[in-house]
Amino acid sequence: MIPLHSHSSGRHFLQIPGPTNVPDRVLRAIDNVTIDHRGPEFGVLGKAVLAGMKKVFKTKADVVIYPASGTGAWEAALVNTLSPDDLVLMVETGHFATLWKRMASKLGLKVEFLAGDWRHGIDSAQIGARLKADKDHQIKAVCAVHNETATGVTSNIAALRKAIDSSGHPALLMVDTISSLGSMDYRHDEWGVDVTVAGSQKGLMLPPGLAFNAISAKALAASETAALQRSYWDWKEMLAINPSGYFPYTPATNLLYGLHEALEMLFAEGLDKVFVRHYRFGEATRRAVRAWGLEILCLNPDEYSSALTAVVVPDGHSADAFRKTVLHHFNMSLGQGLSKLSDKVFRIGHLGDLNELTLCGTLAGVEMGLEISGIPHKKGGVQAAMDYLSESSMAALTRAA
Repeated sequence: MIPLHSHSSGRHFLQIPGPTNVPDRVLRAIDNVTIDHRGPEFGVLGKAVLAGMKKVFKTKADVVIYPASGTGAWEAALVNTLSPDDLVLMVETGHFATLWKRMASKLGLKVEFLAGDWRHGIDSAQIGARLKADKDHQIKAVCAVHNETATGVTSNIAALRKAIDSSGHPALLMVDTISSLGSMDYRHDEWGVDVTVAGSQKGLMLPPGLAFNAISAKALAASETAALQRSYWDWKEMLAINPSGYFPYTPATNLLYGLHEALEMLFAEGLDKVFVRHYRFGEATRRAVRAWGLEILCLNPDEYSSALTAVVVPDGHSADAFRKTVLHHFNMSLGQGLSKLSDKVFRIGHLGDLNELTLCGTLAGVEMGLEISGIPHKKGGVQAAMDYLSESSMAALTRAA
């Protein structure tokens, strides 16, 4: 039998931007007896997790849960609301926006893909102007990635909603929150989003395997006339049985146990506190990067991600070789650069179940890795992060006193 891995002392630091570390509490919940998904106990569980996810999405609208990855949630959003040859407006904010666009094309949709440099978020004014020019309302949906996992760049969804409203255009708004939900503030109802897409393996602190759609009344109405083929992803079948806590086909029972526990953890900490924690860790990481003299990929401070930071490696050096060095010496995984950014950046995930000491250990591994790899940098990044974390902790205590 081929061993899956060799032993290394201490725990593995999984600091990619997802899947994230799964808390012991969640692992223990998943390690529960599998129950009858048609029995009364499961109905209680189903109702609880569906209600809990509404709180995380900040919505009173319907939420559906699929046994799938976030890619499935993308497809569900498109096939439930659109028809063949419908025109969809998307923006090239990064690798995952590009993959969603590719999916839309494969499904028989026409996609207008606004070019981007992967270092900025969505230009809401550009979207508004394009919609205003669409006098015949050929564009049926605008699809946006809230937090681009490949780049560490966020887009302002509230501003995007305002631009759509100002244009007077009826297009649906669909938003990918796969790497932001549960780690960054998100407001499905307040921001007027029609379909929100999410996955389990990032801010929700679960393994991969659950996908989510939050669905507005407008999107639900669109699903009545949408003509793209759908069966597994059909909202109608899900929503017909979900009020009783059940699903139209076999759900991921034990992952739902884990989701219930993860939701309990998020609510016990308080969502607002969760978001502040992630902001602090993002800022601490950025201060470390600046102290090292390295470049943050995201160029606009207003668009910095609280979930991850993408770091540009100096010319002549390999980000992938650096990541291999860090893994070999310190048993820590960092995110790789994807497609256009391959071998040019590494990504530090600072989302999910982590605290100050986890983050400081992560940054220490990065700083030691930079030294071993011979990548030009200044020392003191970890100290800069620690200074900020201690100062912000003291400030919080002072405010609370």
